[in-house]
Amino acid sequence: MPVKILMVCLGNICRSPLAEGLLASKLPKDQFFVDSAGTGNYHVGRQPDHRSIATADKNGLDISHQKARQFTVNDFDTFDYIYVMDNSNYDDVVFLAKNEAQKQKVQLILDALFPGDNVDVPDPYYGLQNGFDMVYEMLDEATDIIAQRLLEK
Repeated sequence: MPVKILMVCLGNICRSPLAEGLLASKLPKDQFFVDSAGTGNYHVGRQPDHRSIATADKNGLDISHQKARQFTVNDFDTFDYIYVMDNSNYDDVVFLAKNEAQKQKVQLILDALFPGDNVDVPDPYYGLQNGFDMVYEMLDEATDIIAQRLLEK
């Protein structure tokens, strides 16, 4: 049974698809399953933002096959770890948790880099391409640490 990890942002077209692609590329597929979702339903069924796809592509990752979906309460039962991109996503996801065990699955992804500092991954959607590049670098560093921790368990 593979370990299941979910990446969550607001719309599931910018940050969480990049995080999904990065972490999945760093873990053996027979031991780990990585997915992503959004707290909102704005982009359900759509590919990631073209800027996220381009950023991933220039770094050797193909995320164009991903399709946005909305986070559901059932994700707490499906996934072992839930990484959220910012404090607003954290609040939205934890609000849906039925118990403390479900809440414990939810972590800010940048806690891997900045433990306890509650640092957000900035949403690059309304910005320029360089915002996507910056987000990619942050997520690349965070997923390096997360992958290492998961492989050591």
